[in-house]
Amino acid sequence: MKWPKDKLTRFEVARIIGARSLQITLGAPILVKTKNINSIDIAKEEFLNNLIPMTIKRKYPNREESIIKMNSAIKRWIEEEKDQI
Repeated sequence: MKWPKDKLTRFEVARIIGARSLQITLGAPILVKTKNINSIDIAKEEFLNNLIPMTIKRKYPNREESIIKMNSAIKRWIEEEKDQI
């Protein structure tokens, strides 16, 4: 059984927020209006506002790969796990 394409794991969420935080730290433009100065908090806000400019390439044990659409995956995660971030 494959994990649904529009569902993120908690590890993917952590990786997305961490990678986006690093981008912000290195000078990437901030995509949300915020008073936060901490890059992790800014990345979390962007995630919750569905503004993360990334894609996920998920690899399976049988060597198959799939590209995850971030918009629908983040929407689903927010609906199901909003209190986890």
